Amino acid sequence: MFAKRTRHVLSSLLSLSAIIPGVARADMPLSAQAPDSPRTRTPIQHLVVIYQENVSFDHYFATYPVAANPPGEPSFTAMGDTPPVNNLRTAHLLKQNPNTNPANGPDAALPFRLDRTQASTADQNHAYTAEQMAYDGGKADLFPLHTGRGTPGGVGAFGTRGQVMGYFDGNTVTALWRYARHFAMSDNTYTDTYGPSTPGALEVVAGQTNGLQIVRGAINSAIIHDGQGGYTLINDLDPGYDICSSKATQVMLHAKTIGDLLNARGITWGGFMGGFDLTLTDSNGTTGCARSTYSTVVSRNVNDYIPHHNWFQYFASTANPTHARPASMAAIGHTLVPGTSDTDPARHQYDLNDFYATVKAGNFPAVSFIKLPGYQDGHAGYSDPLDEQTGIVALVNFIQTRPEWADTAIIITYDDSDGWYDHAFTKTTRGSFDAKADQLDAPGRCGPQGSAPDGVAGKPVNGRCGPGTRIPLLVVSPWAKTNYIGHDLITQASVVRFIENNWLDGARLGGGAFDATSGDLDGLFDFHRPPNPEILLLDPETGDVTYNGAPKGPASVPHGQSAAPAR
Repeated sequence: MFAKRTRHVLSSLLSLSAIIPGVARADMPLSAQAPDSPRTRTPIQHLVVIYQENVSFDHYFATYPVAANPPGEPSFTAMGDTPPVNNLRTAHLLKQNPNTNPANGPDAALPFRLDRTQASTADQNHAYTAEQMAYDGGKADLFPLHTGRGTPGGVGAFGTRGQVMGYFDGNTVTALWRYARHFAMSDNTYTDTYGPSTPGALEVVAGQTNGLQIVRGAINSAIIHDGQGGYTLINDLDPGYDICSSKATQVMLHAKTIGDLLNARGITWGGFMGGFDLTLTDSNGTTGCARSTYSTVVSRNVNDYIPHHNWFQYFASTANPTHARPASMAAIGHTLVPGTSDTDPARHQYDLNDFYATVKAGNFPAVSFIKLPGYQDGHAGYSDPLDEQTGIVALVNFIQTRPEWADTAIIITYDDSDGWYDHAFTKTTRGSFDAKADQLDAPGRCGPQGSAPDGVAGKPVNGRCGPGTRIPLLVVSPWAKTNYIGHDLITQASVVRFIENNWLDGARLGGGAFDATSGDLDGLFDFHRPPNPEILLLDPETGDVTYNGAPKGPASVPHGQSAAPAR
């Protein structure tokens, strides 16, 4: 009976892969895949990277898969076979924790659960040096002292610097927990270096923050000498020449990006950012660089576009400083306007609305980097997990209802940890020895002397202390392993490495970029079986499952689901 049922399921899966355009069957050689698709190492023909802001792994998954499930909140119940996760619950750090260290003073605190009414939190200190000091040589015991910030007037630790010890569970970040349960998640993903958003934005597309060029202003605390005659970026600064950038210090990077490698092979790609189209007017009347959206959770208007999050604006080869619009929907993803020899003015930089429009039009780029508008990007202080969930779910629901879904992978990950407490620490593999900026192991020291010989004459390049802090990374795909936790060490540059391996025959960026040594994402996929035909549609407000079954067409998205960004 079991064998008969197994043969029936396999037959159904293979039939599905035969009738849905773009599907690459697990038993189909690459040469037999769709002739109009670029050659790939795996069945993945479309990769979508949803790059969020400022969340440590323990901040969202401290007790996964066990949620408190209090009355009045969405509930989450784990599958009985959910594999173990390295988090605060399994490490037994919820009731005993090194951050009760007296050195934290009155802000010393145990980890504590944040519920949906506490979704709006303070932005913690997530600077390059502060994060190193919080980890205190690997003891991870000084978070309240060095990265903690609190909202005055709160109750208990929520109102002190001990707020940095707070975590959400599956009753608030419900959608992400459901994606982890149905698809694959890593519990061993780190930022490539310590520090905030801009370094993380650069590392996920260029694998480094070295080669900095100051185009406006002067050296400040975000810039250090790299020890090799140049500069490294360690904190946030706006990209040079972007008309929405601060008029103070602006910088560019002299380095290759994954966009350069994709362009050289003629592979379609794009960076899609909320608020990038300055010709639009939001419902509240804001337009241009001031486009904004009001969030009822954080009770404020939040700018849709944030320049220092824009990966590709920092590189001369891909920058679109005036936010020029693409020549047409058909031009999106292309360097040249199709049918002409003219370079497309958008230079692969687009608005989030353009992603929805071009995919609906049947022009789905091979590689898409996506940044949600500010109020939905998850950054504490102006965004929150509830608004973030709405944006992520709307996007993932939309992609799953497209005909290309069967050969698509979505990566959901983050640019930095915001300084939120995370207990995990991995051995430093890239030493850095700036007298002021580096403080991980001792004053002026990150890693043992002589570590990471990736500089001139075998000396480390300062400003590259890492891997840094642990962050979430999930893979949502028909090819993802099911209810799987990956333990292989990976970093933000592993995203670059996956693209290089899948589309570019393993070409690397060079110039000291971390893609040369970062781990592979392959362990989160299973390419030795047919794709899972089921899709998982969630309620954007609650994260509850609204549909789990065979694929549905774009016109049949269940009621309450978004097939376009809600404004």
